[in-house]
Amino acid sequence: MSAILILLFWLATRRMKIVPGRGQSLAEMALDVVRVNIAEDLLGKKDGKRFLPLLTTIFFATLALNLPGIIPGLNVAGTSLVGMPIVMAVVAYVTFIYAGLRKHPGTFLKNSFFPPGVPWPIYIIVTPIEFFSIFILRPITLALRLLMNMVAGHLLLVLCFSATSWFIMEAPSFLKLFGVGTFAFGFIFSLFEILVAVLQAYVFTLLTTVYIQLALAEDH
Repeated sequence: MSAILILLFWLATRRMKIVPGRGQSLAEMALDVVRVNIAEDLLGKKDGKRFLPLLTTIFFATLALNLPGIIPGLNVAGTSLVGMPIVMAVVAYVTFIYAGLRKHPGTFLKNSFFPPGVPWPIYIIVTPIEFFSIFILRPITLALRLLMNMVAGHLLLVLCFSATSWFIMEAPSFLKLFGVGTFAFGFIFSLFEILVAVLQAYVFTLLTTVYIQLALAEDH
């Protein structure tokens, strides 16, 4: 899927023109989804441009690895195996920690653990909660959200098409018609999985951008 992704963008951008052709137009529209709707919308033009290469890579890599779940012969999304979501969550985690330390080297960690304006005795409760939510829960939820959505879709398709196979190949004659219904549901859910693949890539990239935005916020 990585090779296909690289090939598609190479074919679309190898002969860039001021008046774009069909392939270049499609590539530019796809890239604008990340540039305009995510990076610049949340981070502004300056920081959006700075983090755009990473965010673009995260979006299209996630999308490309989500799609094999509905490709016959592959049938398992790369992101439905725990290793890939963990790697991507770690990249997002390192990025927003780096962004915060780079923008606010003297106050990022201090204000993360000890939010300004909170009475000192309350820090006994607030500090462990902030540490857990920012530095542990964020990467875990990023990975699990993507993983569970893709696993759920995979299991749903397995159920539909396994039932179709059983009804058609092994069920008594009067039950074989149920195979038509399970196949129809499997086909519909396959189309739905395309939407889920795009949506999960968008959500993962959006949340990564939100975490970077929070790390860059002037409150730190």
